[in-house]
Amino acid sequence: MTTTTPGATAPLARTGARRRRRGGPLWQRVLLAVALPVVLIAAWWFTSAGSQSFFFPPLREIVTSFAPTWFEGRVFSDVLPSLGRLLTGYALALVVGIALGTAIGLSPTLRAYTEPVLEFFRAIPPPVLVPILMLFLGIGTTMRVFVIATGALWPILLNTVEGVRGIDEVLRDTSRVYRLGPAARLRTLVLRGASPQIVTGARQALSIAIILMVISEMFAARDGLGFSIVQFQRSFAIPEMWTGIILLGLIGVVLSLLFRAVERPVLAWYRGFRQSQRGGN
Repeated sequence: MTTTTPGATAPLARTGARRRRRGGPLWQRVLLAVALPVVLIAAWWFTSAGSQSFFFPPLREIVTSFAPTWFEGRVFSDVLPSLGRLLTGYALALVVGIALGTAIGLSPTLRAYTEPVLEFFRAIPPPVLVPILMLFLGIGTTMRVFVIATGALWPILLNTVEGVRGIDEVLRDTSRVYRLGPAARLRTLVLRGASPQIVTGARQALSIAIILMVISEMFAARDGLGFSIVQFQRSFAIPEMWTGIILLGLIGVVLSLLFRAVERPVLAWYRGFRQSQRGGN
């Protein structure tokens, strides 16, 4: 009869617990991630195979026209300019949103004065501002970047305010006892403590920024993904129009993966803290 000591089984138990926390082995997580997209693509392929509709062509025809449409000049003339405006507006929203949100969250007086104004401007849909911004900023890149930044600002700003407000008062008192300077307190306590909600707002803002990128390029534009999709629709190039929609979805997936790659090290301390809490319970 074989006996197993508790010390020998402890590493196996810890490994199993870590796998359960991560959601299982890597191959299983990859399979779960790609299963639904594969099923949806297969369903689209077979249901549209015999389509005679002009506006809903077979997926085979759309896939065939994808490379000629985008990889023969449009990458540099339309895709890269769109991505440049998207990243510039998103970065601007991040900087302004985190800075203003931190200042408002730290000051109850400033929060009381600004909250009604913030709620008013948050309720205005950014696409409504496009005609107004065109009057003041023209129809160039500046207007489009401003539209993206304006719409992406609010999730970041409001989540930052709530994250800073929610920092434990005990931690604030501890930082005072240890006489941390303003810069060290801002870096190690305020921004770090509010980072889970800041990241949540940044994730929401990324989706909004992609939507506003397309919308801003549909107004008196000369390049960009939104401009190209509208031009395909107006010229009845329906397969090419569908390739633009698919390309937008692929860009969204890639940006989401990049966001997760940045989010993982930023919130590593938070995941470790949550795991230690679960382990303690």
